[in-house]
Amino acid sequence: MNKYRVTLAIFIATVISIGQLVAQEKRTYKPIDKSVPTNEVINSKIGKLKFPLGYPTEKTAQMVEDEMLYVNAVAAYTNTIQGASLWALRKGFAEAGITDGDFFISPEMVDAKFLQLTANMDTYYFWGNVDLSDGPLIVETPPNVLGIFDDFWFNWISDFGLAGPDKGQGGKFLLVPEWYKGDLPEGGYYICHSKTNLVTVLGRMFLVDNSTATSIKTVEEHLKIYPYVEGSHGTSVASYLSGEAPLARPAKSATPRLVDITGMDINVIPPADYKHYIYQ
Repeated sequence: MNKYRVTLAIFIATVISIGQLVAQEKRTYKPIDKSVPTNEVINSKIGKLKFPLGYPTEKTAQMVEDEMLYVNAVAAYTNTIQGASLWALRKGFAEAGITDGDFFISPEMVDAKFLQLTANMDTYYFWGNVDLSDGPLIVETPPNVLGIFDDFWFNWISDFGLAGPDKGQGGKFLLVPEWYKGDLPEGGYYICHSKTNLVTVLGRMFLVDNSTATSIKTVEEHLKIYPYVEGSHGTSVASYLSGEAPLARPAKSATPRLVDITGMDINVIPPADYKHYIYQ
């Protein structure tokens, strides 16, 4: 029995060895038709590529494969840096105790402890992320600000403030997620549609008499965030009577929690190494 097993093992090993030798034999190709122009040698930026009879050598095939992996990795990085940037911002906020719906404020302005690309040290900021998972939200913006709504791929949704439709007077902006199918108001809001449930809301204000006092007071008094109630403010009684929309009372406006980041160590910069591809 043992002799049989040994003989069988030798036989199987021989078959495998023959198969490997056959697989390792040099492949042959018939010449490509002359109507298909193919250079036998191409001097490229990644080195000399050889195509005998129009087919790549193993070395050339490996060089091209490595280059394509590199090109695709670069494309993946550049096509996702926007999302990674906002995810890093949200993560950095959370580590500082600033959750969705909260806003950081900078009464002492920001310093080198706040690691944020393009942040200025002579500007009053308020910045937060809002979540539309439960439906549209109303954001009442302060007057005399420069502000922007972006979705979480950094796609522009709308400006608010001096460059926005409210012309710096402050206004009610209705942020609507893409999936929402309910009735929207006939008026009373600047309606903004977002492709993502998360929306980042960034505002900045200029100093008055070299002080942030006016900015602090303005944001505290005017920045409000609360849910939109279908059929509330902006929906006419005529729409209700005709059956086009429900009728309801609006939700009570609410000031978000404002977190003073003065002196806090906060990093909202995304990784620039391989961690970009596995960032969570």
